[in-house]
Amino acid sequence: MVLLARRSGPLEEAAQALGDPERVMTVAADVSDLDAMAKALDDTVARFGGLDGIVNNAGLHHRGLVETRKAQELATMVDVNLRAPIAITTLALPHLRATAGTTGPKSFVVQLASLAGTVPLDGSATYSATKFGLRAFSFALAEELRGDRISVSVVSPGPIDTGFIMDDIDEVSDITFSQPVCTAEHVADMVLTSARDGQRERQWPRVGGALGTVAYLFPGLRRLLKPRLEAQGRRRKAALKAQRQTHG
Repeated sequence: MVLLARRSGPLEEAAQALGDPERVMTVAADVSDLDAMAKALDDTVARFGGLDGIVNNAGLHHRGLVETRKAQELATMVDVNLRAPIAITTLALPHLRATAGTTGPKSFVVQLASLAGTVPLDGSATYSATKFGLRAFSFALAEELRGDRISVSVVSPGPIDTGFIMDDIDEVSDITFSQPVCTAEHVADMVLTSARDGQRERQWPRVGGALGTVAYLFPGLRRLLKPRLEAQGRRRKAALKAQRQTHG
């Protein structure tokens, strides 16, 4: 197993938690550095003899209306959330194809998208755009690889109880919390299951994915429902903040 992230400290902690250091390799690098990504893939194959699959999980979100953010911030979001997983997947494909061969288990690609990739969200325009793009890329790639021994899956959760959202909760739009919050463990389980069965997409909550699709197809209905969803989200958000304060 190979763990890759920007900071070496959390990587080493995660590696230790997995138990067997001989079976875990850590790489401290930025996913937007494509030379580093190519080297990481080559080093993985050299150490373990092949590449079984990849999970593109890196994400960045500079929240706020477009005009409140710097152009470079929005460009960096595109680099991390969309350009990097597209490029990394492309770099990985020859290795995945070599490992999968003609028999045995399939190789896999799992992309972490979001329910924000099913409906345009004001205040998250660029983030939403990157997740739309990642879903589109992945679904098209799955068609290109149809019949090959490489599966391509997308995991699209709503809000997740991690620092990505919870450490910045006051800046997160109320409507985000109109969906139930899931755990990192739940998302990890969806990733592992997708790697095994190659299902095209898993969304959670499922009703959120369905509502997002309806809202995308019928923007007038979305605008009509928005105040109600925002009110629901404000209540959940307040409850989450109170819970965090209670538990320190």
